[in-house]
Amino acid sequence: MKNFIFTSTIILLFLSTAVAQENRLAHKQPNTAEIYHNIEKLGFLGTALYVAAHPDDENTRLISSLANDKMARTAYLSLTRGDGGQNLIGPQLREQLGMIRTQELLEARNVDGGQQFFTRANDFGYSKHPDETLEIWNQQEVMEDMVQIIREFKPDVIINRFNHRTPGTTHGHHTTSAMLSMKVFEYAADKTVYANQLKNLDTWQAQRIFFNTSWWFYGSQEAFEKADKTNLLEIDAGTYYPHKGLSNSEIAALSRSQHKSQGFGSSGSRGTQTEYLEYLKGSFPTDKSDLFSGINTTWTRVKGGSRIQTQLNSIIANYNFKKPTASIPDLLKLRSQISNLKEEHWKNIKLEELDQILLDITGVYLEASVATNTATAGESLEVAIELTNRSDQEFKVSLLSNQLVTIKEKSFSLDQNESKRVSGKLQIPAIYEASTPYYLKEKGTLGMYSFKDRSLTGLPEKQSEFMVRALIELNGTELYREIPIIHKRTDPVRGEVNEPFYIVPEVAVSIENPVYVFSGNTIQPIQVTVSANKRIENGTLELCHPDQWIVTPMNFAIKALEKGEKKTFTFQVKPPQNASRGFISGLVKLGLKTYSQEVISIDYDHIPDQQLVKDNESQVVKPGLQNRAQTVAYINGAGDDVAQAIEAIGSKVFKFEPSEVPSDLSKYDAVVIGIRAYNVAKEDMAALQPRLDSYVKNGGTLLMQYNTSRRISPDALGPLPITLSRKRVTDENATVKILEPQHPLMSAPNAITSADFEGWVQERGLYFPDDWDPAFTPILGMNDKGEEMTNGSLIVAPYGKGHIIYTGLSLFRELPAGVSGAYKLLANMISIGVEDELIQKNDGQRKH
Repeated sequence: MKNFIFTSTIILLFLSTAVAQENRLAHKQPNTAEIYHNIEKLGFLGTALYVAAHPDDENTRLISSLANDKMARTAYLSLTRGDGGQNLIGPQLREQLGMIRTQELLEARNVDGGQQFFTRANDFGYSKHPDETLEIWNQQEVMEDMVQIIREFKPDVIINRFNHRTPGTTHGHHTTSAMLSMKVFEYAADKTVYANQLKNLDTWQAQRIFFNTSWWFYGSQEAFEKADKTNLLEIDAGTYYPHKGLSNSEIAALSRSQHKSQGFGSSGSRGTQTEYLEYLKGSFPTDKSDLFSGINTTWTRVKGGSRIQTQLNSIIANYNFKKPTASIPDLLKLRSQISNLKEEHWKNIKLEELDQILLDITGVYLEASVATNTATAGESLEVAIELTNRSDQEFKVSLLSNQLVTIKEKSFSLDQNESKRVSGKLQIPAIYEASTPYYLKEKGTLGMYSFKDRSLTGLPEKQSEFMVRALIELNGTELYREIPIIHKRTDPVRGEVNEPFYIVPEVAVSIENPVYVFSGNTIQPIQVTVSANKRIENGTLELCHPDQWIVTPMNFAIKALEKGEKKTFTFQVKPPQNASRGFISGLVKLGLKTYSQEVISIDYDHIPDQQLVKDNESQVVKPGLQNRAQTVAYINGAGDDVAQAIEAIGSKVFKFEPSEVPSDLSKYDAVVIGIRAYNVAKEDMAALQPRLDSYVKNGGTLLMQYNTSRRISPDALGPLPITLSRKRVTDENATVKILEPQHPLMSAPNAITSADFEGWVQERGLYFPDDWDPAFTPILGMNDKGEEMTNGSLIVAPYGKGHIIYTGLSLFRELPAGVSGAYKLLANMISIGVEDELIQKNDGQRKH
């Protein structure tokens, strides 16, 4: 009799998440030693959930140890997607950075063996206290998500990365993650809490909860050594895995190095590595070297499971590393035993694991691909399906047609090393929506994302609906698999490249720049590009704009465009007489249909390509400013759009990598250094120091933007000593005191007032200096509520004939957001040396 089991929707979502994270588009076939290790994992029935606030907060060494050494089901619950951080690899910020960091977490889990979950909480930026965090996050919604994830994932142990008892000592998000974790540890077991979830789920009580502490939380190694360790568990997380050829710490470093947008590349280590877990609540472990001790993690925890453990032990003892297929008959018997269990949770989990082991042993290769990476609703595409049997076991394959995919040749057998290629037809429904992250489809708030489908709660991304479904019959047992449809291509440099397949709107509309800044009443051209993702007939393009702004022409006629064709149209935009700020958007009309969405692609080699579809929109800003700097050299840092903003206010910008800066900088009115340049290009910036020193001495203006304080010496930042701190002002509405109102930075060519600090986003600034050379003059004072004023956000010093400026103000956030005051301040900073030159020229003319 054939055994064939479909599981419930929610369980399938969580299990398919694990499988998707394991595969990550590429075909990675485990070797015979890895298959043996996966068989061993069948015997451990324990689950751990690690909880923190952001991507990169997780302890990859402990996660890897739990997943690979302990062989537990292990997941990391990051409350946010890291949207409020900085980006070291490109200009993407906010939700686009969150998309990148979501994928980086999936890559990290693919390395260390864990799974990944999220809540709806949005990383709105640095927070100094949980009180502030919970004013912006919706506490009830975040806890609701956490409770649902716990009830679905059913962890035996929960581990907090941060200390719930020390609010105000670290990032508010960090402490909040631990505080909420302590609450939901109990709430998940309470049938009166979020009772609506219990229609599909049961309550769940984790056995115990820990705090993953270390000497760092005690202030010093010496203080930690003296501390009472009665409630501390010591876990050796330095195990060497022969089946991987790596130590646990090496795997952890590879995992952490996936956080490339954060610059967290790590080197592996070897030997014993101790992790400390402070017991907080629940049953106390019976063995302080094992966080699962005292919890039944064997098959005996499942009714009728004792005989399964006996059978599994026999399979492990008799495993043939040279011929793993010899284990298939016994594994199929084991599968039958598990299938007959009544308990659904572990039954479904272990069947999923076992089915994957059986397919791995046969070396089965399953792939479904299309010739394009995008298509539109209503399109029909050919699907190329490849199935290969790389074992000595014959199996039969049945391909299942569904509402989206039809297949002609549906059943066939595959002998040893036989490959079969068949074709199918993908029919995309005419009403299908364009592909975009599920949590970005609806408008959220500053602190929360919004989506209605609660079955998606916790998932990093929604599983693709474009699948080829297959039954693989092995010795009378049918194994069900869903094969995601991908785009496969060959790159001349990278070789085989597998990319996600996305749905795009029939017509995409994009405006060239996110912000346009207008000086005076000068008319600016604004380019709007129309992209046809299918053949379109004649239509019109309009540029929607605020009142009092004048746009010509009123519209453009669009002639028929073929699929893949793009056409750019240039509107002339005139600002109003007074200072103004508003939004513009392109609108295409084709008969009765209108199109206004743009498609944003995020392409980095270390993650799958990502697509964001949203309404196109750009800002038009007339801040009423003057800019005297005609030429500016911009030295790239970690990635920002500040150079583009400088161009927008009328300067001609020349961009350079730190290693490619020309020897002669005298022709530039200002040299601006991108964010974190001294962090990411330390050696190159050090080599530039003499050149910058000479440039400023001879009359140039050097503007340095923020760097982190990590491993930066006072002598590293320009010609005069500056000591960075970790001080920041996170309240974007914090009062700003102008300490030197008559200083040129505040008065020329634009008068800066307190009104210019209105409308800022996310924060005032970060990593302000707290000590500097006496030649510097602090210009601004600011502070968060309840804190002393800090004066290091903007400092300026004369040096020779020129000027040195350092600012920790978050211009890299404010300028792309169209903040008028930030543009005025930027203009003053790059104009300061030009003003001096004009005075010197006028003085010379008067003398003559």
